[in-house]
Amino acid sequence: MITVQAALNRLIDNNELFYDEMLYLMRQIMTGEMTPVQTAALLIGLRTKVESVSEIAASATVMRELSTRVAVQDRSHLIDTCGTGGDGAHTFNISTCAAFVVAAAGAKVAKHGGRSVSSSSGSADVLEAFGINLNLSAEQVGRSIDEIGLGFMFAPNHHSAMKYVAPIRRELGVRTIFNILGPLTNPAGADHQLMGVFHPDLVGIQARVLKQLGSKHVLIVHGKDGMDEISISGPTLVAELKNGQINEFEIDPRDFGFELADIKTLHANDAQQSRQIIEQVLANQASPCRDIVQLNAGAAIYAAGKAETLAAGIEQAGQVLAHGSARAKLDALVQFTQSI
Repeated sequence: MITVQAALNRLIDNNELFYDEMLYLMRQIMTGEMTPVQTAALLIGLRTKVESVSEIAASATVMRELSTRVAVQDRSHLIDTCGTGGDGAHTFNISTCAAFVVAAAGAKVAKHGGRSVSSSSGSADVLEAFGINLNLSAEQVGRSIDEIGLGFMFAPNHHSAMKYVAPIRRELGVRTIFNILGPLTNPAGADHQLMGVFHPDLVGIQARVLKQLGSKHVLIVHGKDGMDEISISGPTLVAELKNGQINEFEIDPRDFGFELADIKTLHANDAQQSRQIIEQVLANQASPCRDIVQLNAGAAIYAAGKAETLAAGIEQAGQVLAHGSARAKLDALVQFTQSI
């Protein structure tokens, strides 16, 4: 099998690593067999060359193999709304808020996430602000998804092999392939996804990676304003994987009856402020924050197979918000995790 030195020379010459080679190298990284210096060199080499679809798919496959899996009984409409983060917008937790709306619409939500890295509040931070217990076993998370329709998988609890990489990532202080692997490594194996990405090039790339990994219905989105969500301030780039086919297009919030709004109106300074905004959204208070949650939740409802079209999903999300059932899902999750 390929040596680290041979792999580095290939990357220096701007050549791609083969799928099987990347599997082997990533297994060495994730089991601590590769030295920190070799790992750092490989990560920077991949970033400099730009990671290929095959290299990303192989890396995600290894992370999935080594993760602590979550078993879910009914997988027919199992979806994750985890994005890459890293858009620098410092908004409230849009995809986390949307997850409660999606669950209230009848999908099963296996929400994967962690603490803040570059944002003012990560999904774990805001859920803790609501009093949700993050330290559940894989079996307990599975029960949460089965019984409530939603469960939160705190990334560090499911990806213990990251302990070999975390210090290296911290010391490097630049983006690496691991910044895009998180949303590809759902421990429950959700094969429906709404994934926001921090760079426009990743829209098509991540869709092709998920096709290779066997996903069923996925929407990869990037707002033209830089957001890793479907934006409320203007058009959003979308790649849709459905029935093995990938279509790329743009959507505009005005096409669905929404007024454009500046992304500054979505700003949250910390987890507590994000919590306050989420409470207002789930109480159906009219605002750009509510609108962007309806947009993104609607897209996820569609990707989960609970609506026939994107427009129907967005309409359904609006009905859920008006009904108050999304707030009931949040309260149920708080109660479930605190009673364990």
